[in-house]
Amino acid sequence: MMNSQTPDLRDRGNDHSPTADLMQGAEYDESWLSPLLMQYWQAVLRWRWIIAGIIAAALVAGLVITLMTPAQYTAKTQIEISREQKKITNVRGIESDTEARDIEFYATQYALLKAESLAERVVRKLRLAGDPVFLAAHGLEPLQDSGPNSARQRSDAEQRRAISILLSNVDVSPIRASRLVDISYTSRSPQLSAKIANAWAQEFVGSSMDRQFASTADARKFLEERLGQLRQKVEQSERDLVTYTSGKGIVTLDAIRDADGRTYTQRTLASADLEALNQAYIAARAERIAAESRATVGSADNSPEVLTNPTITALRTQRAEAAARYAKILVQFDARYAAARAIKQEMDALDAAIQRETARAAGSRGQSYAEALKRERDLESKVNALKDELTRQREASIQQNIYQREVDTNRQLYDALLQRYKEIGVAGSVGVNNIAIVDSAKVPSGPSSPKMLLNLAVAALAGLILAAAVVFALEQIDEGIRNPEDVRNFLKIPLLGNVPMTEESPLSEIQDPKTGMSEAYFSVRSTLAFATNHGLPKSFVLTSTQPGEGKSTSALALAEVIGRTGKSVLLIDGDLRSPSVHRYVGIENKSGLSNLLAGEDLADQIQQTDHRGLWVLPTGPIPPSPAELLSSDKFGQLITTFLDRFDHVIVDAPPILGLADSPLMGRATEGVVYIAQAERTSRRAIRASLQRLRAVGVHVFGLVVTKVDFSKHSYGYGYGYGYGYGYGYGITKEQS
Repeated sequence: MMNSQTPDLRDRGNDHSPTADLMQGAEYDESWLSPLLMQYWQAVLRWRWIIAGIIAAALVAGLVITLMTPAQYTAKTQIEISREQKKITNVRGIESDTEARDIEFYATQYALLKAESLAERVVRKLRLAGDPVFLAAHGLEPLQDSGPNSARQRSDAEQRRAISILLSNVDVSPIRASRLVDISYTSRSPQLSAKIANAWAQEFVGSSMDRQFASTADARKFLEERLGQLRQKVEQSERDLVTYTSGKGIVTLDAIRDADGRTYTQRTLASADLEALNQAYIAARAERIAAESRATVGSADNSPEVLTNPTITALRTQRAEAAARYAKILVQFDARYAAARAIKQEMDALDAAIQRETARAAGSRGQSYAEALKRERDLESKVNALKDELTRQREASIQQNIYQREVDTNRQLYDALLQRYKEIGVAGSVGVNNIAIVDSAKVPSGPSSPKMLLNLAVAALAGLILAAAVVFALEQIDEGIRNPEDVRNFLKIPLLGNVPMTEESPLSEIQDPKTGMSEAYFSVRSTLAFATNHGLPKSFVLTSTQPGEGKSTSALALAEVIGRTGKSVLLIDGDLRSPSVHRYVGIENKSGLSNLLAGEDLADQIQQTDHRGLWVLPTGPIPPSPAELLSSDKFGQLITTFLDRFDHVIVDAPPILGLADSPLMGRATEGVVYIAQAERTSRRAIRASLQRLRAVGVHVFGLVVTKVDFSKHSYGYGYGYGYGYGYGYGITKEQS
């Protein structure tokens, strides 16, 4: 009958209510984390003594270093760097006006203030190479000769050494949003610091002017060479132009030059001749047309030449007068009258004269037309010839313009370089600078370093950073359970509760229901009540990863808490290798579980305790092979038998790692409650143990974290507040 009930017990151990499954699923899926600052604060509390030690060591080191550091004196001189040079003349130098406005200008000046060449000028001016006073001001000793031929090498080494010392101790600090720059020098000698700071500013001004003079001289030399080359090019290009125009017969009468210096030809001799001949040709053609019209239009008697001829007009007048006399005489006499015949002869002579003159006038009209036509044709042939000549010259003017442009370009370059050469000569002869010394360095009255408060603050900050790094490393290598989220996020099982650490005896804490530990176990019991569909599990096993995590104490505490509710509870000490429950309850361990597993009678093995509702089954004699006793079905049959007599059966099993006892016991009960000590047990070991339990089909109800130091951790508001409230507003710990 016992064998038939054993499988039922295992099935019952895996029988869970939907409510419990939902609760467990919620625990698995919950991914919220405590506030980040709270996690940091918990880490600080955990490692507070290490943090305090590192910071204290850093402060002590800072104090010792400060006291052992020699006093340093800093002298400061201030200069002004203008964007534009102060111009005495209105002549532009070789630097562009817009170049000084570039954003790179001041960056260049600051770099020049830290240049090695400037340090070399200061070393030469103050003769610092090998100066024992200068070296002593920096805590150094002069170099020693290594041989008779090393004097030159020693001199060079001292020079480089002095330059390196200067560059290491000078500081250039531009004043924001201004043209001012502070030049500071630090050494152990206040007088030397002021001397070097002033020399640094003066040499910077001198080096700037030297660069200007050097650049002006280089520019003048370059321009002289270019002017000589351009002069030859101008002469050659002009010679080529004249030679070409002479060969092509191009004679330029008018030429103009525009504002850009380009030359344009307005008139040539051929164009002027063509213009004059064209005008004469136009006039001749008009005259020929007029002569032609006169020669072809009307009779000769009525032609304008006849009508306007004075001789013909006079003859016609005389003829009219003679005709009048002839008509008058015919009135009185006959035509044969001698006087009449004389007048008639006179009239005939006048008619003949008029005919001759009219014929001559008509002949002159034809001659005029012929002459006009000949003149027109002559002019037309000359105009055509000049047109051909002008066309040829225009074709040749293309190459002429090329020569002319070359002449103009060379002349412009020459004139521009000549003007620039003169300007640079004027600008370079005037010593101007854009750097001025505002305040000279004065001998400092007190040391600038070391500064005690500043050094201690830096040491504290360094210690804090080092402590943070150490704490971060410790946090990374610490796999212990530090907060409730570790159980949910890393172990993926429900958290049943947290048990605080106590300085008193755990047994006395458990017996007092007002203590924080008792309240914690009552909270675990309340959570377990939702683990199955029938409430609190009837039978379950308590186990842990390794000894000393509070497993046996938790088993006794849960048994006592359940017994206070009016239930009968049997606590079985299943640790057949290191029993302890009998000592906690004050009973003898002469016989017990090992005897029952060996087949003895159940008669007097179970012992009642002074605690309400609590019975205990000790281990009895320790067997040589506990795993062999537990591997049979006897333990499951015992659990079934005990459940017929008691409401709940709790088994205190041995740790899991390296042993097979707990998985065997877990299979005979409804499940396992896992115990883990805060900040001790590795999460990796817990996961391995849980994997072993699940591999044999053991159900794990959840995990209880023990020995939580709430003074070091904010391990959940509810627990810390509840336990503190129990002491603060109920009876005191001593009174309980």
